[in-house]
Amino acid sequence: MAHLAHYREAHPLPFVITHWINLVSMFFLIITGFMIHFPFFGGLMGVVRGLHVFFGIVIFVNCVVRITLSFVIKSAPTAGTRKQVPDYKTWLPQADNKHQGPEWVKYYLFRKKDHPLSAKLGVPQKISYLLIPILIILQFYTGMAIWGPTMDWGIFAAGTDLVGGQMNQRIIHYFLMYVFIIFIFIHVYLANVEGTAPTKLMFFWKEHGGLVYDPDKHIIIGEDDLSGNVKMIDPEEVIAEELDE
Repeated sequence: MAHLAHYREAHPLPFVITHWINLVSMFFLIITGFMIHFPFFGGLMGVVRGLHVFFGIVIFVNCVVRITLSFVIKSAPTAGTRKQVPDYKTWLPQADNKHQGPEWVKYYLFRKKDHPLSAKLGVPQKISYLLIPILIILQFYTGMAIWGPTMDWGIFAAGTDLVGGQMNQRIIHYFLMYVFIIFIFIHVYLANVEGTAPTKLMFFWKEHGGLVYDPDKHIIIGEDDLSGNVKMIDPEEVIAEELDE
């Protein structure tokens, strides 16, 4: 079955920008994190630590902004449509995700040829992406708890005492970095398993033609080649095609 169209409404420009900020911040945080843990460049450690703290603050603020914008900006609930709903709803359970968890797992494990018609985010994507804000906040907290200027602040000192001291806090902060690295690989795979169109849309805001989906009726209604004309399709033909496959 052909893939759904990818429209800009799925990822409005502010979300493209926050995604770029996340990418750049994570890159610098991982690189500087390794340099701090393995200080091969002693003369640059002041710069390295400064960059690490700076991008740690940037990614935390960016996370807060992204969460806030999800209640202000609308986005498409699924691929294949320009209809928009408040963005936060696309992160919550949707009718287009109902009972699809096992089917998505089969698809990602190459046990199923086609993924189910679904919301913008498949079930595994939605679960993993919902964890990221929590991880960012936790990583920011542990980072502030081991940074000299803030480690003695009450809110951070209390957390350090809770985990048993500065060394344990540093270990938690260090190994959380590996959680982010693992997530990056999973994220890249989940986002591109059916093609690079979603990535081109997210990074370069480039639309890609394909099937048109009605999120209210939960059916495919046409095909859009982005020429300005949408070819309407009889939903019964799509069902028959799926049965033939």
